[in-house]
Amino acid sequence: MTAQDWIRKKRDGGELSPDEIKDFVAAVVEGGVSDAQAAAMLMAMFIRGMNRAETVALTKAMLRSGEVLDLSGVPGCKVDKHSTGGVGDKVSLVLAPLVAAAGVPVPMISGRGLGHTGGTLDKLEAVPGFSVDLAADAFARQVEREGLAIIGQSRAIAPADKILYALRDATATVECLPLICASILSKKLAEGIDALVLDVKFGRGAFMEAVDDARELGQALVDISAGMGVPATALLTDMNDPLGRAVGNALEVVETVDCLEGEGPSDLMEVTMALGVEMLAAAGMGESEEDRRGRLREALDSGRARERFDRFIAAQGGKPEALRDGARGLPHAHTVLPVHAPADAAGYIKDVDARKIGRAAMILGAGRKRDGDTIDPAVGVSDLRKRGEPVGARDVLCHLHINDDHGREEAVRLCRAAFRFVSDKPESRSMVLERLQPVTAL
Repeated sequence: MTAQDWIRKKRDGGELSPDEIKDFVAAVVEGGVSDAQAAAMLMAMFIRGMNRAETVALTKAMLRSGEVLDLSGVPGCKVDKHSTGGVGDKVSLVLAPLVAAAGVPVPMISGRGLGHTGGTLDKLEAVPGFSVDLAADAFARQVEREGLAIIGQSRAIAPADKILYALRDATATVECLPLICASILSKKLAEGIDALVLDVKFGRGAFMEAVDDARELGQALVDISAGMGVPATALLTDMNDPLGRAVGNALEVVETVDCLEGEGPSDLMEVTMALGVEMLAAAGMGESEEDRRGRLREALDSGRARERFDRFIAAQGGKPEALRDGARGLPHAHTVLPVHAPADAAGYIKDVDARKIGRAAMILGAGRKRDGDTIDPAVGVSDLRKRGEPVGARDVLCHLHINDDHGREEAVRLCRAAFRFVSDKPESRSMVLERLQPVTAL
Protein backbone atom coordinates (compact mmCIF):
# COMPACT_ATOMS: atom_id res chain seq x y z
CA MET A 1 0.00 0.00 0.00
CA THR A 2 1.07 3.57 -0.62
CA ALA A 3 0.82 6.49 1.80
CA GLN A 4 -2.26 7.65 -0.09
CA ASP A 5 -3.88 4.24 0.48
CA TRP A 6 -3.31 4.43 4.27
CA ILE A 7 -4.62 7.99 4.43
CA ARG A 8 -7.67 7.20 2.28
CA LYS A 9 -8.56 4.13 4.35
CA LYS A 10 -8.48 6.03 7.65
CA ARG A 11 -10.12 9.12 6.12
CA ASP A 12 -13.05 6.96 5.06
CA GLY A 13 -13.44 5.44 8.52
CA GLY A 14 -11.63 2.17 7.99
CA GLU A 15 -9.64 0.28 10.61
CA LEU A 16 -5.92 0.15 9.92
CA SER A 17 -4.26 -3.24 10.40
CA PRO A 18 -1.21 -3.62 12.66
CA ASP A 19 0.98 -4.10 9.60
CA GLU A 20 -0.36 -0.94 7.94
CA ILE A 21 0.29 1.08 11.09
CA LYS A 22 3.78 -0.43 11.46
CA ASP A 23 4.58 0.42 7.84
CA PHE A 24 3.29 3.97 8.24
CA VAL A 25 5.41 4.61 11.35
CA ALA A 26 8.50 3.08 9.69
CA ALA A 27 7.94 5.34 6.66
CA VAL A 28 7.70 8.38 8.95
CA VAL A 29 11.05 7.59 10.58
CA GLU A 30 12.79 6.61 7.34
CA GLY A 31 11.48 9.56 5.31
CA GLY A 32 9.24 7.41 3.13
CA VAL A 33 6.29 9.78 3.57
CA SER A 34 6.28 13.55 3.29
CA ASP A 35 5.37 15.84 6.17
CA ALA A 36 2.17 16.66 4.28
CA GLN A 37 1.21 12.99 4.07
CA ALA A 38 2.04 12.32 7.72
CA ALA A 39 0.03 15.40 8.72
CA ALA A 40 -2.91 14.20 6.61
CA MET A 41 -2.80 10.83 8.36
CA LEU A 42 -2.73 12.49 11.80
CA MET A 43 -5.75 14.59 10.89
CA ALA A 44 -7.59 11.50 9.63
CA MET A 45 -6.79 9.73 12.91
CA PHE A 46 -7.97 12.79 14.85
CA ILE A 47 -11.29 13.10 13.00
CA ARG A 48 -12.12 9.40 12.54
CA GLY A 49 -10.60 8.17 15.80
CA MET A 50 -8.74 4.95 16.50
CA ASN A 51 -9.99 1.93 18.39
CA ARG A 52 -8.00 0.23 21.14
CA ALA A 53 -6.45 -2.36 18.81
CA GLU A 54 -5.24 0.38 16.44
CA THR A 55 -3.88 2.42 19.35
CA VAL A 56 -1.98 -0.58 20.72
CA ALA A 57 -0.53 -1.21 17.26
CA LEU A 58 0.49 2.45 16.95
CA THR A 59 2.10 2.39 20.39
CA LYS A 60 4.04 -0.78 19.55
CA ALA A 61 5.22 0.65 16.24
CA MET A 62 6.36 3.91 17.85
CA LEU A 63 8.03 2.02 20.70
CA ARG A 64 9.91 -0.23 18.26
CA SER A 65 10.91 2.68 16.03
CA GLY A 66 13.95 3.09 18.29
CA GLU A 67 15.90 1.60 21.16
CA VAL A 68 14.14 -0.35 23.93
CA LEU A 69 16.23 -0.50 27.07
CA ASP A 70 17.00 -3.90 28.54
CA LEU A 71 16.78 -3.97 32.33
CA SER A 72 16.37 -7.73 32.59
CA GLY A 73 19.68 -7.89 34.47
CA VAL A 74 18.35 -5.62 37.22
CA PRO A 75 16.83 -7.73 40.03
CA GLY A 76 13.27 -7.07 41.12
CA CYS A 77 10.12 -5.70 39.52
CA LYS A 78 10.95 -2.39 37.82
CA VAL A 79 8.14 0.15 38.23
CA ASP A 80 7.86 3.69 36.89
CA LYS A 81 5.38 6.50 37.44
CA HIS A 82 4.17 9.01 34.85
CA SER A 83 2.31 12.25 35.51
CA THR A 84 0.27 14.17 32.96
CA GLY A 85 1.75 17.34 34.48
CA GLY A 86 0.69 20.15 36.73
CA VAL A 87 1.69 23.25 38.66
CA GLY A 88 4.12 22.56 41.49
CA ASP A 89 4.23 18.87 40.59
CA LYS A 90 7.56 17.72 41.98
CA VAL A 91 6.14 14.31 42.97
CA SER A 92 8.67 12.33 40.91
CA LEU A 93 11.58 13.91 42.79
CA VAL A 94 10.15 12.74 46.12
CA LEU A 95 8.55 9.51 44.98
CA ALA A 96 11.44 7.89 43.09
CA PRO A 97 13.96 7.86 45.99
CA LEU A 98 11.19 7.00 48.46
CA VAL A 99 10.05 3.94 46.51
CA ALA A 100 13.64 2.93 45.76
CA ALA A 101 14.46 3.14 49.47
CA ALA A 102 11.50 0.83 50.11
CA GLY A 103 13.04 -1.76 47.78
CA VAL A 104 11.49 -1.22 44.34
CA PRO A 105 13.76 -0.22 41.40
CA VAL A 106 12.54 2.93 39.61
CA PRO A 107 13.82 3.59 36.07
CA MET A 108 12.36 6.87 34.79
CA ILE A 109 12.49 8.75 31.50
CA SER A 110 11.07 12.23 32.10
CA GLY A 111 10.37 15.38 30.14
CA ARG A 112 10.77 19.13 30.24
CA GLY A 113 8.16 21.70 31.14
CA LEU A 114 6.11 23.56 28.55
CA GLY A 115 3.61 26.32 29.25
CA HIS A 116 2.37 26.67 32.82
CA THR A 117 3.38 23.14 33.89
CA GLY A 118 6.86 22.25 35.11
CA GLY A 119 9.22 19.50 33.98
CA THR A 120 11.08 17.01 36.14
CA LEU A 121 14.29 17.38 34.12
CA ASP A 122 14.28 21.16 34.53
CA LYS A 123 13.95 20.83 38.30
CA LEU A 124 16.80 18.33 38.54
CA GLU A 125 19.06 20.49 36.37
CA ALA A 126 18.69 23.26 38.97
CA VAL A 127 21.13 21.15 41.04
CA PRO A 128 24.70 22.12 40.03
CA GLY A 129 26.35 19.48 37.89
CA PHE A 130 23.33 17.19 37.51
CA SER A 131 23.12 15.47 34.11
CA VAL A 132 19.94 14.00 32.62
CA ASP A 133 21.93 12.27 29.86
CA LEU A 134 22.97 8.67 30.48
CA ALA A 135 23.81 6.02 27.92
CA ALA A 136 21.61 2.91 28.02
CA ASP A 137 24.20 0.74 29.76
CA ALA A 138 24.97 3.45 32.35
CA PHE A 139 21.23 3.88 32.96
CA ALA A 140 20.83 0.14 33.63
CA ARG A 141 23.89 0.04 35.92
CA GLN A 142 22.64 2.97 37.95
CA VAL A 143 19.16 1.46 38.39
CA GLU A 144 20.80 -1.73 39.63
CA ARG A 145 23.27 0.07 41.92
CA GLU A 146 21.18 2.95 43.28
CA GLY A 147 17.65 1.70 42.70
CA LEU A 148 16.71 4.65 40.49
CA ALA A 149 17.76 6.81 37.58
CA ILE A 150 15.95 9.72 35.91
CA ILE A 151 17.00 10.72 32.40
CA GLY A 152 15.65 12.55 29.36
CA GLN A 153 14.48 10.99 26.14
CA SER A 154 17.43 10.32 23.87
CA ARG A 155 17.25 10.50 20.08
CA ALA A 156 17.39 6.70 20.01
CA ILE A 157 14.22 6.26 22.10
CA ALA A 158 10.91 6.39 20.19
CA PRO A 159 12.18 8.64 17.37
CA ALA A 160 8.78 8.37 15.67
CA ASP A 161 7.25 10.20 18.61
CA LYS A 162 9.49 13.25 18.18
CA ILE A 163 8.58 13.54 14.51
CA LEU A 164 4.87 12.97 15.00
CA TYR A 165 4.62 15.22 18.05
CA ALA A 166 6.06 18.16 16.13
CA LEU A 167 3.50 17.57 13.38
CA ARG A 168 0.66 17.22 15.91
CA ASP A 169 1.61 20.57 17.39
CA ALA A 170 1.62 22.18 13.91
CA THR A 171 -1.68 20.61 12.82
CA ALA A 172 -3.81 21.11 15.97
CA THR A 173 -4.08 17.36 16.61
CA VAL A 174 -2.34 17.36 20.02
CA GLU A 175 -5.63 16.62 21.81
CA CYS A 176 -6.23 13.33 19.95
CA LEU A 177 -6.57 10.70 22.71
CA PRO A 178 -5.04 7.72 20.83
CA LEU A 179 -2.09 9.88 19.76
CA ILE A 180 -1.61 11.11 23.34
CA CYS A 181 -1.59 7.54 24.64
CA ALA A 182 0.82 6.29 21.99
CA SER A 183 3.15 9.23 22.63
CA ILE A 184 3.25 8.71 26.40
CA LEU A 185 3.47 4.94 26.41
CA SER A 186 5.97 4.53 23.57
CA LYS A 187 8.48 6.46 25.69
CA LYS A 188 7.61 4.98 29.10
CA LEU A 189 7.63 1.38 27.92
CA ALA A 190 10.97 1.93 26.18
CA GLU A 191 12.49 2.02 29.69
CA GLY A 192 12.20 -1.75 30.00
CA ILE A 193 9.81 -1.51 32.97
CA ASP A 194 7.67 -4.32 34.37
CA ALA A 195 4.77 -2.15 35.58
CA LEU A 196 3.55 1.44 35.34
CA VAL A 197 1.63 3.75 37.67
CA LEU A 198 0.00 6.86 36.19
CA ASP A 199 -0.87 10.13 37.90
CA VAL A 200 -3.61 11.62 35.70
CA LYS A 201 -4.45 15.13 36.83
CA PHE A 202 -7.65 17.12 36.45
CA GLY A 203 -8.51 20.73 37.25
CA ARG A 204 -7.44 24.25 36.33
CA GLY A 205 -3.73 23.53 36.28
CA ALA A 206 -3.98 20.21 34.41
CA PHE A 207 -3.71 19.25 30.75
CA MET A 208 -7.19 17.70 31.06
CA GLU A 209 -9.23 20.19 33.07
CA ALA A 210 -12.52 18.24 33.16
CA VAL A 211 -12.70 15.15 35.38
CA ASP A 212 -14.45 13.11 32.69
CA ASP A 213 -11.72 13.90 30.15
CA ALA A 214 -9.00 12.95 32.64
CA ARG A 215 -10.83 9.73 33.46
CA GLU A 216 -11.11 8.84 29.76
CA LEU A 217 -7.38 9.47 29.28
CA GLY A 218 -6.43 7.48 32.38
CA GLN A 219 -8.60 4.52 31.40
CA ALA A 220 -7.19 4.51 27.88
CA LEU A 221 -3.62 4.58 29.21
CA VAL A 222 -4.05 1.65 31.59
CA ASP A 223 -5.95 -0.39 28.98
CA ILE A 224 -3.34 0.19 26.27
CA SER A 225 -0.43 -0.47 28.63
CA ALA A 226 -2.08 -3.76 29.58
CA GLY A 227 -2.51 -4.50 25.88
CA MET A 228 1.23 -4.00 25.54
CA GLY A 229 1.85 -6.55 28.28
CA VAL A 230 2.78 -4.05 31.01
CA PRO A 231 0.35 -3.93 33.98
CA ALA A 232 -0.74 -0.40 34.86
CA THR A 233 -3.00 1.50 37.24
CA ALA A 234 -3.87 5.18 37.35
CA LEU A 235 -4.91 7.63 40.03
CA LEU A 236 -7.00 10.69 39.21
CA THR A 237 -5.57 13.53 41.30
CA ASP A 238 -6.66 17.12 41.91
CA MET A 239 -4.77 19.91 40.13
CA ASN A 240 -7.14 22.81 40.75
CA ASP A 241 -4.70 24.32 43.28
CA PRO A 242 -0.89 24.23 42.98
CA LEU A 243 0.65 21.11 44.49
CA GLY A 244 2.73 22.05 47.52
CA ARG A 245 3.85 25.58 48.35
CA ALA A 246 6.54 26.14 45.69
CA VAL A 247 6.41 26.61 41.91
CA GLY A 248 9.73 27.04 40.12
CA ASN A 249 12.65 24.73 39.52
CA ALA A 250 15.16 25.33 42.32
CA LEU A 251 12.33 26.23 44.70
CA GLU A 252 10.72 22.86 44.05
CA VAL A 253 13.99 21.05 44.70
CA VAL A 254 14.11 22.78 48.10
CA GLU A 255 10.57 21.56 48.78
CA THR A 256 11.57 18.07 47.68
CA VAL A 257 14.26 18.02 50.37
CA ASP A 258 11.67 19.21 52.91
CA CYS A 259 9.43 16.28 51.93
CA LEU A 260 12.24 13.75 52.23
CA GLU A 261 13.02 15.14 55.68
CA GLY A 262 9.41 14.66 56.80
CA GLU A 263 8.35 18.30 56.53
CA GLY A 264 6.52 18.33 53.21
CA PRO A 265 3.13 19.98 52.56
CA SER A 266 0.22 17.66 53.28
CA ASP A 267 -1.31 17.78 49.78
CA LEU A 268 1.99 16.92 48.11
CA MET A 269 2.68 14.08 50.53
CA GLU A 270 -0.86 12.71 50.13
CA VAL A 271 -0.38 12.31 46.37
CA THR A 272 3.17 10.98 46.78
CA MET A 273 2.18 8.34 49.33
CA ALA A 274 -0.84 7.23 47.29
CA LEU A 275 1.30 6.72 44.19
CA GLY A 276 4.01 5.02 46.26
CA VAL A 277 1.45 2.53 47.57
CA GLU A 278 0.45 1.76 43.97
CA MET A 279 4.06 1.23 42.94
CA LEU A 280 4.76 -1.14 45.82
CA ALA A 281 1.58 -3.04 45.01
CA ALA A 282 2.60 -3.31 41.35
CA ALA A 283 5.92 -4.82 42.50
CA GLY A 284 4.10 -7.34 44.69
CA MET A 285 5.50 -5.83 47.87
CA GLY A 286 3.46 -5.74 51.06
CA GLU A 287 0.32 -7.59 52.11
CA SER A 288 -2.05 -4.62 52.33
CA GLU A 289 -2.29 -0.89 51.71
CA GLU A 290 -1.56 -0.30 55.38
CA ASP A 291 1.56 -2.45 55.17
CA ARG A 292 2.78 -0.57 52.07
CA ARG A 293 2.19 2.80 53.68
CA GLY A 294 4.13 1.59 56.69
CA ARG A 295 7.09 0.63 54.51
CA LEU A 296 7.09 4.04 52.83
CA ARG A 297 6.74 5.86 56.14
CA GLU A 298 9.65 3.88 57.60
CA ALA A 299 11.82 4.78 54.58
CA LEU A 300 11.03 8.44 55.25
CA ASP A 301 11.35 8.42 59.03
CA SER A 302 14.61 6.47 59.01
CA GLY A 303 16.25 8.95 56.63
CA ARG A 304 16.86 6.26 54.00
CA ALA A 305 14.76 8.08 51.37
CA ARG A 306 16.75 11.30 51.81
CA GLU A 307 20.01 9.37 51.72
CA ARG A 308 18.89 7.64 48.51
CA PHE A 309 18.06 11.01 46.96
CA ASP A 310 21.55 12.33 47.72
CA ARG A 311 23.15 9.20 46.27
CA PHE A 312 21.04 9.52 43.14
CA ILE A 313 22.01 13.18 42.71
CA ALA A 314 25.71 12.33 43.09
CA ALA A 315 25.47 9.35 40.72
CA GLN A 316 24.31 11.65 37.92
CA GLY A 317 27.00 14.26 38.49
CA GLY A 318 25.11 16.56 40.84
CA LYS A 319 26.41 18.04 44.05
CA PRO A 320 24.36 16.82 47.02
CA GLU A 321 26.17 19.33 49.26
CA ALA A 322 24.24 22.04 47.39
CA LEU A 323 21.08 20.66 49.01
CA ARG A 324 22.29 21.09 52.58
CA ASP A 325 21.91 24.05 54.95
CA GLY A 326 18.67 25.22 53.39
CA ALA A 327 19.83 24.28 49.88
CA ARG A 328 22.05 27.35 49.81
CA GLY A 329 24.02 25.87 46.90
CA LEU A 330 21.06 26.10 44.52
CA PRO A 331 20.41 29.13 42.30
CA HIS A 332 18.74 32.04 44.11
CA ALA A 333 16.88 35.03 42.66
CA HIS A 334 18.18 38.51 43.48
CA THR A 335 14.74 39.81 44.53
CA VAL A 336 12.10 38.17 46.75
CA LEU A 337 8.84 40.10 46.65
CA PRO A 338 5.87 39.45 48.95
CA VAL A 339 2.37 39.45 47.46
CA HIS A 340 -0.20 40.74 49.96
CA ALA A 341 -3.89 39.99 50.39
CA PRO A 342 -6.33 42.85 49.74
CA ALA A 343 -7.02 45.32 52.54
CA ASP A 344 -10.54 43.91 52.95
CA ALA A 345 -9.51 40.24 53.08
CA ALA A 346 -10.90 38.36 56.08
CA GLY A 347 -11.81 34.74 56.64
CA TYR A 348 -10.24 31.80 54.86
CA ILE A 349 -8.65 30.91 51.55
CA LYS A 350 -11.25 29.16 49.42
CA ASP A 351 -8.87 28.09 46.67
CA VAL A 352 -5.81 29.08 44.66
CA ASP A 353 -6.03 28.98 40.86
CA ALA A 354 -3.19 26.70 39.76
CA ARG A 355 -3.21 27.97 36.18
CA LYS A 356 -2.75 31.60 37.27
CA ILE A 357 0.12 30.69 39.59
CA GLY A 358 1.72 28.59 36.86
CA ARG A 359 1.43 31.45 34.37
CA ALA A 360 2.98 33.86 36.88
CA ALA A 361 5.96 31.55 37.35
CA MET A 362 6.31 31.16 33.58
CA ILE A 363 6.27 34.95 33.06
CA LEU A 364 9.08 35.29 35.60
CA GLY A 365 11.14 32.80 33.57
CA ALA A 366 10.47 29.47 35.31
CA GLY A 367 8.72 27.96 32.28
CA ARG A 368 8.73 27.92 28.48
CA LYS A 369 6.28 29.49 26.08
CA ARG A 370 7.64 27.25 23.34
CA ASP A 371 9.99 24.29 23.05
CA GLY A 372 13.60 25.43 23.14
CA ASP A 373 13.10 28.51 25.33
CA THR A 374 15.68 29.06 28.07
CA ILE A 375 14.46 28.95 31.66
CA ASP A 376 15.78 30.57 34.83
CA PRO A 377 16.09 27.89 37.55
CA ALA A 378 16.05 30.45 40.39
CA VAL A 379 12.73 32.19 39.78
CA GLY A 380 9.18 31.27 40.70
CA VAL A 381 6.66 31.42 43.52
CA SER A 382 7.16 30.18 47.09
CA ASP A 383 5.40 30.09 50.46
CA LEU A 384 2.00 29.72 48.83
CA ARG A 385 -0.86 29.89 51.28
CA LYS A 386 -3.21 26.93 50.95
CA ARG A 387 -6.91 26.24 50.77
CA GLY A 388 -8.57 26.38 54.20
CA GLU A 389 -5.92 28.56 55.85
CA PRO A 390 -7.06 31.73 57.67
CA VAL A 391 -6.30 35.06 56.02
CA GLY A 392 -6.48 38.68 57.14
CA ALA A 393 -5.99 42.11 55.61
CA ARG A 394 -2.57 42.55 53.98
CA ASP A 395 -1.38 39.06 54.94
CA VAL A 396 1.36 37.67 52.71
CA LEU A 397 -0.16 35.20 50.23
CA CYS A 398 3.10 34.11 48.60
CA HIS A 399 6.57 35.34 47.59
CA LEU A 400 7.79 35.97 44.06
CA HIS A 401 11.42 35.17 43.25
CA ILE A 402 12.52 37.58 40.51
CA ASN A 403 15.67 38.07 38.42
CA ASP A 404 14.23 40.21 35.62
CA ASP A 405 11.73 42.99 36.23
CA HIS A 406 10.12 42.30 32.86
CA GLY A 407 6.71 40.77 33.61
CA ARG A 408 6.96 41.55 37.31
CA GLU A 409 3.70 43.53 37.52
CA GLU A 410 1.79 40.93 35.51
CA ALA A 411 3.08 38.14 37.77
CA VAL A 412 1.95 40.07 40.87
CA ARG A 413 -1.48 40.65 39.30
CA LEU A 414 -1.88 36.96 38.43
CA CYS A 415 -0.90 35.81 41.90
CA ARG A 416 -3.32 38.20 43.60
CA ALA A 417 -6.10 37.12 41.22
CA ALA A 418 -5.39 33.43 41.92
CA PHE A 419 -6.60 33.61 45.53
CA ARG A 420 -10.29 33.54 46.50
CA PHE A 421 -11.55 34.10 50.01
CA VAL A 422 -14.63 33.02 51.98
CA SER A 423 -15.90 33.82 55.45
CA ASP A 424 -16.34 30.19 56.58
CA LYS A 425 -13.60 27.60 56.49
CA PRO A 426 -14.05 25.33 53.44
CA GLU A 427 -14.25 21.60 53.93
CA SER A 428 -11.11 19.59 53.32
CA ARG A 429 -11.04 17.38 50.26
CA SER A 430 -9.00 14.39 49.15
CA MET A 431 -6.33 14.93 46.53
CA VAL A 432 -7.04 11.49 45.03
CA LEU A 433 -10.43 11.15 43.36
CA GLU A 434 -10.34 7.55 42.19
CA ARG A 435 -8.23 4.60 41.06
CA LEU A 436 -8.39 3.16 37.55
CA GLN A 437 -7.33 -0.29 36.41
CA PRO A 438 -7.62 -2.09 33.06
CA VAL A 439 -11.18 -3.08 32.16
CA THR A 440 -11.18 -3.29 28.37
CA ALA A 441 -10.29 -6.53 26.67
CA LEU A 442 -7.82 -5.95 23.84
